[in-house]
Amino acid sequence: MIRRPGIPGRIYYAFILIFLYAPIFLLIVFSFNSTRSRSVWTGFTFDWYKSLIMDGSIMNSLYTSLIIALTSAILATIAGTFAAVGFYHMRRRWRTPLLHINNIPMMNADIATGVSLSLLFISLGSVLKFRLGFGTLLLAHITFNIPYVILSIMPKFHQLDNNLVDAACDLGCTWIQAFRKVIIPEIMPGIINGLIIAFTLSIDDFVISYFTAGGNVMTLPMQIFAMTRRRISPEINALSTILFLTVLILLIVINTRQIKQEDKLKSI
Repeated sequence: MIRRPGIPGRIYYAFILIFLYAPIFLLIVFSFNSTRSRSVWTGFTFDWYKSLIMDGSIMNSLYTSLIIALTSAILATIAGTFAAVGFYHMRRRWRTPLLHINNIPMMNADIATGVSLSLLFISLGSVLKFRLGFGTLLLAHITFNIPYVILSIMPKFHQLDNNLVDAACDLGCTWIQAFRKVIIPEIMPGIINGLIIAFTLSIDDFVISYFTAGGNVMTLPMQIFAMTRRRISPEINALSTILFLTVLILLIVINTRQIKQEDKLKSI
């Protein structure tokens, strides 16, 4: 039986939430402040959001981030789905160590991943005659997204009833038809979750993008970092607010889907 935390535990938990989210709350509030003050509230305005939209460099970085996030999420989901199929049909003695290897990038520090990918691209670029840019940034995002997609899809394979696939094949389906009409619909919740997670991680990434983008490509987190090096302006508050709310909405969607899937499994 799980016991609910007492009053001291609830107070401790409340302090943790305040410590984590109070700075974000202040950032959101002062993104609507009518002056540049970061400590005195002088009135409500949307001017900083309007000036943010009119800023060409910020909009270009936003466009780049969206293209990278969408493209890398889709390609990583496709690659991760086929990789999960391969893992599931492997023998256990091979599948277990390979899944542990798959988890290493998720536990590895972002700076280590970014530096290693940067050195790899620079080494290959000296041979194949290319430079860091949009292509290397896209490859880097696909690389660190694939393990998360695999991790999202593998539990759905363990819930899959193999008798459904056998029945489809007995009724005349080829393996490709059984994969498309039986396996894909069964694992589709995991595929969608992996796609959303990959998009969220990609649009929020800074460290790996910083090492693999080169000097001609700027993503939104990199643009925020460049702006803070000069001066923290209300436009940064507005931009950070939009980025935070976007990621928050995506995380709510992911968690809501997982809760609904768990409730559906319990009801069966």
